[in-house]
Amino acid sequence: MNKVFLFVLILLLSSCFLKRKGVGDTRTVDVKYIDNYTYLLQSYSDDPTYGYNMLNPVKVGGIKDMSGPLNQRRFLNALLGPEGQPIYFFRYGSCCAFETPNGFMNNKGLLDRYGLFWEGSKDTISIYLNMYDKGNLKIPVGLNAKKNIDFFKYPDSK
Repeated sequence: MNKVFLFVLILLLSSCFLKRKGVGDTRTVDVKYIDNYTYLLQSYSDDPTYGYNMLNPVKVGGIKDMSGPLNQRRFLNALLGPEGQPIYFFRYGSCCAFETPNGFMNNKGLLDRYGLFWEGSKDTISIYLNMYDKGNLKIPVGLNAKKNIDFFKYPDSK
């Protein structure tokens, strides 16, 4: 019994420390905002692993200007359930070490894993967010996003 437990524990821990290398910043589209706490997400991902897999996290960036946690909330605040339901989220914690040129120490970063649910959802889904690197922000497969296309605001900071 102890051997089985040890094997499962090692398997779980090793899955969080897969040897991955981030490519840094790849954002080619400017970020727009509904308000200072919500991104305006305008395109859907066609990749079913986008955000749902630790090997393909949502790259919200912000570590360099200390806005990483805020950028994570901006992304999550923009999401809606499949039928437009408000989404509730909570942070599971950090996981999944990876290499990135934007890392704080020794070019290393950690992903943050969030649980999402909405009224009528059968289960909680996990989203992986990378606050070290910037990428084009998209709506993950199966979800929707808040739209306020008539106007949008940029953050007052800076």
